[in-house]
Amino acid sequence: MPELGGYTIPNLEFVVGFDVHKDKVGKSLGESIFVAPNCVEFLHNADSQTGQVLKGEVLDGLDSAIGEFVPTDQSQQPVDLEEVFRKYEIDVLIILLPTGSQKAAEYYARAAIAAGCAVVNGMPAAIANNEELIKQAEDKKVPIIGDDIKSQIGATITHRALTNLFPIRHAIVDRTIQLDWGGDMDFRNLTSNQRYDTGGKRRSKTEAVIDGLPNRDTIEAHVSAVDYIPFLKNQKEAYTRIEGRIFGGKSVRLDLMIQVQDAYNSAGILVDALRVAMVGKQRSVGGVIHSAASLFNKRPPKQLPDTLANERLQKFLNGELDN
Repeated sequence: MPELGGYTIPNLEFVVGFDVHKDKVGKSLGESIFVAPNCVEFLHNADSQTGQVLKGEVLDGLDSAIGEFVPTDQSQQPVDLEEVFRKYEIDVLIILLPTGSQKAAEYYARAAIAAGCAVVNGMPAAIANNEELIKQAEDKKVPIIGDDIKSQIGATITHRALTNLFPIRHAIVDRTIQLDWGGDMDFRNLTSNQRYDTGGKRRSKTEAVIDGLPNRDTIEAHVSAVDYIPFLKNQKEAYTRIEGRIFGGKSVRLDLMIQVQDAYNSAGILVDALRVAMVGKQRSVGGVIHSAASLFNKRPPKQLPDTLANERLQKFLNGELDN
């Protein structure tokens, strides 16, 4: 969205980054984003991004096969996060860590909230669903938006839209499948060490698809990341199948294939969430902004229909709703 809450894209300033990759730490943001294993096709010359990449704690961030691709250096000492947030007067922290990094996600979120910084959680870790962190954010009067960012036009949002079409048309969904594969580090991580299940990604995507359906408890749903295919690089491919019944109990089946550049598919949603979080911070909104969390994330604390979430978000931005 070109303008949101009074902010345009050029209003955003990326001040500092955190990483554990030894060849990114100490570099500028504009340099570090080109370091392998990044495989995104770039749209923008990032030379102007002069903020530095600082060392964070590894914690559980590399507890999968991506550890082979992310070398670390023990001589590089982690920074004091809260001190950094205060020093640079950071307004909003975006958490984008490998799925399964619950400890690392909480580590960043706690420090940000303590420093009075809003949090946008783009991964499946429980941050917006963490009662302790929500209470801290309410006390500090800073907002949280999460968990697990939706893509702009991705497998989950299209899957959700199609399954939600069934009850609108008085049809019934009986079973559904979504299978994803791709060539970036997200898929290398998801397909190793049971990260897809233990990191909450399967639950997050499944809930996003079926949560609003009247017969959600009886639907057979299988959502899975099936393979890491290096030559695809940042291209994500997904197959979706929905089986159900129409008039007279007769069967209907939908099959859909999606191909998309994964990074750009979530980028627009992330910058929208960032700007909404900034509006919430300016208004001293504490805790989860539920309208934004439901519209932007796969696993918000309150799962609203997308049309209702969008309507409530507009009212929030207009000052008609608190969250």
